[in-house]
Amino acid sequence: MVAAVRAGMIREFTVDALTVRVVPAEHFAQVTADHAASALRSAIDGRGVAHAMFATGNSQLAFLEVLVQRRDVDWSSIVGFHLDEYVGISPEHPASFRRYLRERLVAPTGLREFHELAGDAEDLDAECTRYAALLRDLPLDLCCVGIGENGHLAFNDPGVADFHDPLDVKVVELDDACRRQQVGEGHFPDVGAVPRRSITVTIPALLRTRSLLAIVPERRKRAAVQDALHGPVDEACPASILRQQPHATLYLDADSAAAV
Repeated sequence: MVAAVRAGMIREFTVDALTVRVVPAEHFAQVTADHAASALRSAIDGRGVAHAMFATGNSQLAFLEVLVQRRDVDWSSIVGFHLDEYVGISPEHPASFRRYLRERLVAPTGLREFHELAGDAEDLDAECTRYAALLRDLPLDLCCVGIGENGHLAFNDPGVADFHDPLDVKVVELDDACRRQQVGEGHFPDVGAVPRRSITVTIPALLRTRSLLAIVPERRKRAAVQDALHGPVDEACPASILRQQPHATLYLDADSAAAV
């Protein structure tokens, strides 16, 4: 990584406390997977296990495809979590984030454990409480996030995001921009088919990790990235809170970084 920065392949700068790295598209998945693998190995070397939370969505596909091929990571020593899930859909639904990660992470690697958020639970409050307890008992070593087109982190959209949220996991209403993004990514045929609510890990809970890795390629994220890095730090752009996290690194490609 250091050699790549020195060679000019990666452009690195800071915005407040946040490290930002702009990586050529052809190297993006490899570089982000290297970062994640290093964090996982460090945790395993330190105490024999790593606790990691993974993001979903189209922007994470290439990263995960490369990461799961790593043979320098002891996958049997990793306990996995995920950021969010739609309310009311089963884990077999094509758009389910549980299904996404079962197929793209759990099945190829054989994680020691993978803790799922049950969006179809009968008692959603109890499910939030259960998952929050797991996060307290198994503190995160690595948290991987994306940034939504509306600036969200996980499903903490503007309007429901709270930088001082007293909860670690909660049920939220999805805003219109977020629901349109899910259609644009091909997960639903139209906005009417997108669930209106989700369960999400809150912003304070996802920030409570040893290493935070924000993986944000693609042109459609350009405006959100600009707002996050150059606008005010407030809940109108939830991703702006990354600027106050010295343990976070934001990875961009040329398209997502074009306005910064």
